[in-house]
Amino acid sequence: MTKMLTLIFATNNQNKVKEIRSLLGSNIQIITLKEAGIDIEIPEPHQSLEENATEKSSVIHRLTNKNCFSEDTGLEVEALNGEPGVRSARYAGDEANFKKNIHKLLQHMQGKKNRQARFRTVISLIIDDTEYLFEGICKGLITETETGENGFGYDPIFIPEPANKTFAQMSLEEKNQYSHRKKAMDKLIVFLKEKYGEG
Repeated sequence: MTKMLTLIFATNNQNKVKEIRSLLGSNIQIITLKEAGIDIEIPEPHQSLEENATEKSSVIHRLTNKNCFSEDTGLEVEALNGEPGVRSARYAGDEANFKKNIHKLLQHMQGKKNRQARFRTVISLIIDDTEYLFEGICKGLITETETGENGFGYDPIFIPEPANKTFAQMSLEEKNQYSHRKKAMDKLIVFLKEKYGEG
């Protein structure tokens, strides 16, 4: 472990900031877009999580010329041919919220016996002007109704394997035992430790 490493996190989602910060050691400091004085919504126009993650980190890197990272996450449901996937945040329309997204998903899942799904996170890290990608996957099941008050997004309808309750019924510490986002961040942290002695 050497000097403090500072990374700009290319997101305006404070729930994601909270989760990521809970995973990091004291040698990595996360700066949000707001804290960096950047007031923009970065578009996510692409058809893959990888491309969207790269888009977000590249925009911030061009603006600041500083080390940064972004992530894009999608819920991929087997019975819906991988939907909502890259459209997870906008499943019920560009102006939709997650209540509407969940309602649409549960409607489409009515009568379907196969409830298998997975959350997939892709992180794009740009450090020393080079991009690196890290992926985290959490498999689980889609419930028939919403359960739980914690978390965000589709957490009330997703039970991670091998748990018996939804992400929204878990504390952040519990969620991190299964989380797709944690799995991707773990890979990023291992990379930073090996390459820069940070952690």
